[in-house]
Amino acid sequence: MADTLSERIRTGVLRAGERMPTQETLADEFGVERAAIRQALQLLEDAGLLAGRTRGAPARIAGRPSGAPPAAGEPQQTAAGLGPRIMEAFEAPDVRIDAICLTAESLNAALADPLQLIRAGQITPDTVRFRLLLPSRNLDLAFPRPAEKSGDDKRVHEHWLGLRNSHGAVLRHSLRALRSTRSIDVEVSFKALPFTPPVKLYLLNGSEALFAYYTVKRREEQIDDRPVEIYDVLGSDSTLFPFERGGGTRDEAFVTQSQAWFDSLWDTIAMEITLGR
Repeated sequence: MADTLSERIRTGVLRAGERMPTQETLADEFGVERAAIRQALQLLEDAGLLAGRTRGAPARIAGRPSGAPPAAGEPQQTAAGLGPRIMEAFEAPDVRIDAICLTAESLNAALADPLQLIRAGQITPDTVRFRLLLPSRNLDLAFPRPAEKSGDDKRVHEHWLGLRNSHGAVLRHSLRALRSTRSIDVEVSFKALPFTPPVKLYLLNGSEALFAYYTVKRREEQIDDRPVEIYDVLGSDSTLFPFERGGGTRDEAFVTQSQAWFDSLWDTIAMEITLGR
């Protein structure tokens, strides 16, 4: 019974933040005494899946076990949802990830766990192929940019460029290091887009597309130890919408078209890029 309820939480049938069904409801469903229900709920609480359990009200769902992937088709914040999906992609023998993004910061964070497991020998892909599309350094970016006419355009642009280059360089170094640590065949390629991407897109092993809108907000950023009001996006806060092959006609079409869109940009208007220049 505890296993059944745990699976419902993991797959999103019982969603984080919702109340659990009452003990009476669960006892009727499983045909057991309430003592057995209380024991199962205690096991779920001990596993960190329930929160706020009291005598007066059913507990709330705390969330999935750490590292479990979101349920198919369930949108999630990039900071929470991208890592588990990248981890699952790295369990394949041939890893292929294409991405369009502003700085690759979220992608770097999502790679931490799979790279650690590879170094520990717990997962062992044969090949790893990454292609990243990032905005060109010479663009007049739509964002980030100063919120006011203040003469800070160059400083804001250079700040973004530093983030783009540093995150890209860290990602490239971390992946290429797999060649020596685990003798994995690794290829990492970057190209520059001639426009500011209004969305971020991650394509995983040709079977999944993760799509998110960049939502522009006004915020304050410390640049050269001085606060500057800018229009910017926080990619880690963006909501990822997952689409999977095997998830129905709509999902199949979205994955296929997203891959075709990426390939068309890569093969035509994207330019070679040298990080740091």
